[in-house]
Formats: sequence, C-alpha cells, structure tokens
Amino acid sequence: MGRLDGKVVLITGGAGGQGLAVARLFTTEGARVVLGDLLDDAGKAAADEIGDAAHYVHLDVTSEEDWGTAIRETTERFGDATVLFNGAGILKFGKIEAMPVAEYMQVVGVNQVGVFLGMRAVFPGMKKAGGGSIINVSSVEGLRGSYGLSAYVASKFAVRGMTKVAASEGGKNGIRVNSIHPGVIDTPMLRAQGLGDADLDSLFKSIPSRRAGKPEDIAQMALFLASDESSYCTGAEFIVDGGATSFIGWGGPVPRST
Repeated sequence: MGRLDGKVVLITGGAGGQGLAVARLFTTEGARVVLGDLLDDAGKAAADEIGDAAHYVHLDVTSEEDWGTAIRETTERFGDATVLFNGAGILKFGKIEAMPVAEYMQVVGVNQVGVFLGMRAVFPGMKKAGGGSIINVSSVEGLRGSYGLSAYVASKFAVRGMTKVAASEGGKNGIRVNSIHPGVIDTPMLRAQGLGDADLDSLFKSIPSRRAGKPEDIAQMALFLASDESSYCTGAEFIVDGGATSFIGWGGPVPRST
C-alpha cells in the first residue's frame, strides 16, 4: 500500500521545481495528481511523463475563474481534491524605496492571493469528502526579514498567518492546514536570480547541512503532511532549510552585492 492511496492532489506550480517533485513522489505513493501551472507545454509534458495518475490544467493562481476550472477538472477526472499543495510562487528583489508598486503587487498577487484563492477553492470539496490536507509553501523568509525582499517577505509572512487562520476554520471539518518553510532550494526560480550554472552546494556550504536543498527535500516533507501520518499536525510551520535559520552566520537566500 502507498502512503497516499485514495488521495486526490491538486498542485500549483506543478510544471517544474518543487511542484513537479511533489507530483512525482506522490504518484509513487498511490495519489492521483492534477498539475496546475502557467507553463502549458512543460506542464503537459510532466503529466504525460507521470502517466494516467496525472492530469494537467492551465492555472493562473491569481484568477478565480482558473481556480474554478481547476477544481472542476480535478473533480471530473479523479474526484474531490483531498490534498492541496500551494506551491506556485515568484521572487523579486527590490529595496522598499525603489520597488515599483506594480512589482510589489505582482509578488503579493501570486504568493499571497494565489494561496488564499486556492484554500477557498478546495474547502467545499474537502468538507464534502470528510476532510483533507492543505500544504502552503511559505519560506524561511516568512520567519524573518531579509534585505531587498520586502514584497517576498510580506507575501510569505502572509502565507504563514493565513495557514493558521485556515487551520482554525477548517478543523471542525477535518481539514488540516500547514506551512512548509523552505530555505535555499535548487529550483528554476532560484537559478533565475543570476545564479545560472553556479555550484550551489559550494555557495551555501556555510549552513549546517553544507549544501543547497533539492526539490525532493520539500517533496518528502509534503508527503508527510499529505499523509494520515500527520493527522495531529495543523496550523504548524515545518522548516526545511538545512539548518540555515538555526544560526546567525547565514545572511540570506542568495548571494548579493547590494
């Protein structure tokens, strides 16, 4: 038996990075998954690679209409979603005095509003199914404030807070809601911050685990939270950062000169 037998999982940011790692792992544990993303070609290819247990849907997490479509397609294909992995996110640097409001709101729209809309969209189906697990991806930046990341930090603190509210509201219906707080994870989003083909393990050797994280590290934590093994966990924060936040010597998510 798989740890997720019978679970139906909706994953945002499912075309790559952490979301795709979650999809691959979850299906090996018996889940059926719907990958939501804006990257249609990559998302369809990912679903095809996984096989019959996966389906792709175009999903702009800031769009109520797209969420409605994603829920409808999930239900029609596999049944009510009993797990939501809110993994879609964007990262933009910018000091407060220089960051355009439009860029700030773009980050908040995807990282914060997208999570809110996702939770709101799956609540009715999870209630009908008798419960479920919502896994919101925050960040270590949802636990502290780092230079030049005002929008990202604000959005990830919001995810942390909304998670606790949703856990309180969903508890009576058997809906658990938790947040994962990744540190440095080797994903396309991180690589896009001027890191290219850099050796991330070398760049981040100062943290206790002496390496950068992998999407699979997040997927393993998500697996625990999606499974019934975490039935007494809700409204909680799960840090997956190689120990980076356990000591003062590490200063931020990526090397920077500003």
